[in-house]
Amino acid sequence: MIYKPDIYLKKGDRICILCTARSASESELVPAKNLLRSWGLRVSYGKTIGKKEHQFGGTKEERLADFQQAIDDPEIKAIWIARGGYGTVQLIDATDFSAFAKAEPKIIIGYSDVTLIHGKLQSQGFTSVHSFMPLELAQKPEISVESLRKTLFGESQTIIIENSYLVPHQVIKAPVVGGNLSILYSMLGSDTFPKTENQILFIEDVDEYLYHIERMMYSLKRAGKLNNLKALLVGGMIDMNDHEIPFGKNAVEIILSLTAAYDYPVVFNFPAGHIIDHRTLQLGREMTIEILPETIKFTP
Repeated sequence: MIYKPDIYLKKGDRICILCTARSASESELVPAKNLLRSWGLRVSYGKTIGKKEHQFGGTKEERLADFQQAIDDPEIKAIWIARGGYGTVQLIDATDFSAFAKAEPKIIIGYSDVTLIHGKLQSQGFTSVHSFMPLELAQKPEISVESLRKTLFGESQTIIIENSYLVPHQVIKAPVVGGNLSILYSMLGSDTFPKTENQILFIEDVDEYLYHIERMMYSLKRAGKLNNLKALLVGGMIDMNDHEIPFGKNAVEIILSLTAAYDYPVVFNFPAGHIIDHRTLQLGREMTIEILPETIKFTP
């Protein structure tokens, strides 16, 4: 897969916050609005902000119309999805992304349920931004917030973690694709699942039963999605559930057992996902992973 050139923001650009899944109110978004303004950006809200249809930010039709309008509006340079949950799948097949091909693509920001949008864009050769949601801002440390700012404005950043699992020394350079494991699992067989061959596949998840982590990993493996990767990059796998009779493996052991036959590295503990310190990934963009004896360095 050859990805199109990266798009970055500059001061004065307009960013729109809207809902594709669960609801959000204007009052909840004040911190995010103030942050973006402090970065020199103009901020607007989609019509879905403040709407409520059960747990959703408006009806399916309202959310689709709002998302489509933001995609088609040439004044909007980035779209930050207000929150995750469930609901983006109701929109993805009816959304027209042709404006991305006709004009300068927009930056779409989010994670978890937004993995559907990421996958759709990566399958068409566009980049997107895997980062925390506006409603999570109060929980995020400054290093996470800076990671988002640097990504949006195209500034260099390096992330370094411990080589806790003694991955052998090597250097990998390839585009990163993926997102939430549960959403990727739900996308199998669709045109929204990104191409994984010769890519770095990123996965993360939260609040899943351990047997279901194994089921999802088996499904990706049987579908060929774990074949010919450059690396498997694992973010937060937190708050896992088990039954009264234990499953017998934790999430790390499950992933290691199902990737043991492959010759690419499996890197755990990348700081992204449903965790407090969520660093930003630019999906569809090339990343260099330098694995050293004691540390692992990631350079977008």
